Amino acid sequence: MTNESNEPNAAPVDEQALADEWAQALQEQSSTSGSRGDDPFAGAPSFDGTPPAPAAQNDISMVLDIPVTLSVELGRTKVPIKYILQLAQGSIVELDALAGEPMDVLVNGYLIAQGEVVVVNEKFGIRLTDIVTPSERLRRLSKH
Repeated sequence: MTNESNEPNAAPVDEQALADEWAQALQEQSSTSGSRGDDPFAGAPSFDGTPPAPAAQNDISMVLDIPVTLSVELGRTKVPIKYILQLAQGSIVELDALAGEPMDVLVNGYLIAQGEVVVVNEKFGIRLTDIVTPSERLRRLSKH
């Protein structure tokens, strides 16, 4: 605890008492504005370190409209830049995937599923054959 005042006889700041006052003020504010239901900070952790209410943690509706990039990967290969510069119309690039292998379905670059290519109304699509489990996704994320 330090004396942050410029006055020579000022009392030292009691940080715990200050934190308690803030927690009490926030609690009073939430109880008076809780009936409106438009608090943008509802569910956020308070300054005293207590976690948000369980209902707020499970509210996925807040992220349902966030756009992500879903892509299907046919295969990959590594080539030198000089090979890329020699590509022309009609060039063939050999990929590491075999014909008939499932394609990788990625969301923002992370594998979430595998599937097979289908054609519906003259458009390509993918039929999902295997979904990566949430625990497997977390395990793969930790490797990156």
